[in-house]
Amino acid sequence: MLRKLYNWTLDLAAKKHATPILAGVSFAESSFFPIPPDALLIPMCLANREKAFYYAFICTISSVIGGIFGYAIGYFFFEAIAEPILNFYGKQAYFDQFADNYNEWGAWIVLGAGVTPFPYKVITIASGVTQLALPLFIFFSVIARSIRFFLVAGLIWLYGAPILRFVDKYLPWVATAGFLLLIAGFAALKFL
Repeated sequence: MLRKLYNWTLDLAAKKHATPILAGVSFAESSFFPIPPDALLIPMCLANREKAFYYAFICTISSVIGGIFGYAIGYFFFEAIAEPILNFYGKQAYFDQFADNYNEWGAWIVLGAGVTPFPYKVITIASGVTQLALPLFIFFSVIARSIRFFLVAGLIWLYGAPILRFVDKYLPWVATAGFLLLIAGFAALKFL
């Protein structure tokens, strides 16, 4: 079923109204949709390389707005659904500790999930559940999603179709390695 959904998403890239569809997929992927917008972004950038950065901008803005929607899901529905369960099992204190730890590192978590292959929707909802400061969440979401989508668009704009194999196979891992190196650098500065 996931493959069928992926193929359907690829077919959308050839449609006349692909840009609004790209915005919709970017929005939905940030809160509940399983297919990343790259499935549309990449073929759209290949088809019209001059608009690659425009498409990356559409993905970024739509993804951040979708992330705010995911944040709202976590923020507004946690109390009604999860909190009574935590209280019933006496686990509210554990959750409070988790929320404190999450919020201490929340900016880095949002940045990492927004750039790497980790499902961004999990972080958007968790950020709402733990009530991570919304301006902080938005700021780091804009940075992370910009890096992710503009990097893909930039590589396609610069190299065209030959870069596609690299983007499909290695880009998520290169982004993850870069993020880990960034964290290691900050950690080294802190402890040196």
